[in-house]
Amino acid sequence: RAEMSSSGVPFSNALRNLQQLARSPISWSFAGLILGIQLLVTVVGGPNQQSAWGWYEFFGLSRTDFLSGRIWQIFSYGFLHGGWVHVSLNAVFILLIGSRIEHMVGRPAVVKVILAGVIGGGVGHLIFASGAVATPLLVGISGGCMALLLFLTTLSPESRMMPIPVSGRSLGMGILVAELILTLIDPSLGLPGFSGVGQKLVAVGAGAWFELGHACHVGGGITGWILGRWLLRPRVTIQSLRKDRQRREG
Repeated sequence: RAEMSSSGVPFSNALRNLQQLARSPISWSFAGLILGIQLLVTVVGGPNQQSAWGWYEFFGLSRTDFLSGRIWQIFSYGFLHGGWVHVSLNAVFILLIGSRIEHMVGRPAVVKVILAGVIGGGVGHLIFASGAVATPLLVGISGGCMALLLFLTTLSPESRMMPIPVSGRSLGMGILVAELILTLIDPSLGLPGFSGVGQKLVAVGAGAWFELGHACHVGGGITGWILGRWLLRPRVTIQSLRKDRQRREG
């Protein structure tokens, strides 16, 4: 009997996760939205063709364009992606992490965290982007994905985040610190003491690391962490108000 129950635990957990995933309409909506937009981009010829490229120039995030008045880019960039691999990874991430949050704290939380993460990721990009003319446009909902991850690991710091056998707190903070380091050592920033490390990575063929939006990930992750801490903040209750009054009167 013990063998049957122990072997059935992983199956039971997997079944529960699948049931949660099936009943997560907000997560499915976001995943379907970004996949649908990518399908539309593909139908008109892909991001390198003129029709779609105009969308990327108009909605993708560029520091120059943003500062010149295209403020909507701080939000709109999150719904365009560079290709099917990019959008598929983000869609899967939203489904896996968003569905857990949706069942932990409700559907509105998923919407708020993703949208706030997109904006936070855009702010991170604007702060750390090199500002050079050759700097590529930022696209992708990765800031929202990082916000979901840090939000979840903040709410469940001791939970095990499979398949990596570490606690939620360690995973979330580890990824955030790694993204911050990769942001700072980007050779295009030219930060003293940091850029040299990035140049060495480029020299050994790891320059592709700096084509990713690490600053966006940092901004989104910090946003998710802040939202998680805000949700866990101490609440004002009748009992706490009475104790505070007694302390002041005493």
